[in-house]
Amino acid sequence: MDLLFCPRQTKAGETRVALTPESAQKFREAGFSCVLQTGAGLPSGFADEDYRKAGCEVVEDRSRALASAKLIVGVHPLDEEDYSSLQPGTFMVGFLDPYRNPEKVIGLGRTGATTASLELLPRTTFAQKMDALSSQASLAGYAAVLLAAMRLDKVLPMMMTPAGTLQPCRFLIVGVGVAGLQAIATAKRLGARVTAFDTRPTVEEQVKSLGARFLKIDIGETGQTEQGYAKELTPEQKERQQIGMTKACTESDAIITTAQVFGRPAPKILTAQMLAGMRPGSVVIDMAVSTGGNVEGSEADEEVVQNGVRLIGASNLPTTLPQHASQALANNIFNYVSHVWKPGTGLDLENPDGIAKATVVTAGCQVVHDHVAETYKQRFSKPV
Repeated sequence: MDLLFCPRQTKAGETRVALTPESAQKFREAGFSCVLQTGAGLPSGFADEDYRKAGCEVVEDRSRALASAKLIVGVHPLDEEDYSSLQPGTFMVGFLDPYRNPEKVIGLGRTGATTASLELLPRTTFAQKMDALSSQASLAGYAAVLLAAMRLDKVLPMMMTPAGTLQPCRFLIVGVGVAGLQAIATAKRLGARVTAFDTRPTVEEQVKSLGARFLKIDIGETGQTEQGYAKELTPEQKERQQIGMTKACTESDAIITTAQVFGRPAPKILTAQMLAGMRPGSVVIDMAVSTGGNVEGSEADEEVVQNGVRLIGASNLPTTLPQHASQALANNIFNYVSHVWKPGTGLDLENPDGIAKATVVTAGCQVVHDHVAETYKQRFSKPV
């Protein structure tokens, strides 16, 4: 049986785990022997005993388990101290964030390990069950609304009281991807009035289907990439967008920004001048803060007050819902591995639908993903 190892996450603030007792049982039925590092599931609410009942071996010796593993599943890349324990050909799956973690990716590649980055999965209907980026973004959108509700000085729904009528809170969601759609749905369920904006006119129907209003701003021709992300705007389009959004910002009690372009810094959408008209006590949640931020003045994992408006940089909201976030992530990983791995044979890089080729970043001591390799060559001015 191929040995699967799930190490304890060491990144500060990370509460998720890439293997749950439920997914461990599935892996065992698929022919894997599962090993978990002691305490790896505790931040997500899964005790070591839960894994033992699912047939996992629970060990403390991380180095020995890494050296024996055929497959390693994790949320983030391994630490540099782990590299010496890896055997060539070991297959590692997780969020590598290859465009922002070149040193880690190259370091892992030099060990001879084969690594797959879940962020690189094609955004297709077929790959949805493996799409960890989307599953985590959906939970983040939900959590962003709850965070805004907790920091606001108003209730979200309209309330009829003996003391008078309390008007519903007004939300503006910027960016109608997976996170934005879930934020719209959650805010509506809680009784808020919701307006949403996106540079892609094609999402208007989705916004309206959730009961929200779509903010139309004439910024000229726009579109989306093959992966479904909004295309980057020209400077002239950005200026027209900002003018059109200023009034919407002033009328909003809470704003949630979700706009990110994978592999590039997040676009700056809201300036301090645009937010200056918001009333004191309003809240702005910047969900793109980890990639540069959509909001001028936001800081990662900090709350900054500008003119009475609370700017909250939320860099990793799925960690606030660790049990369900881990459950979704672990299922995504199981579905992905089941698709690209042949028991007894290993990784099938020639998978005809291209899933493996699209996600594998390093193999045979080199970066094999075409776009990532080209990006590294340009960045470091030498072959990798």
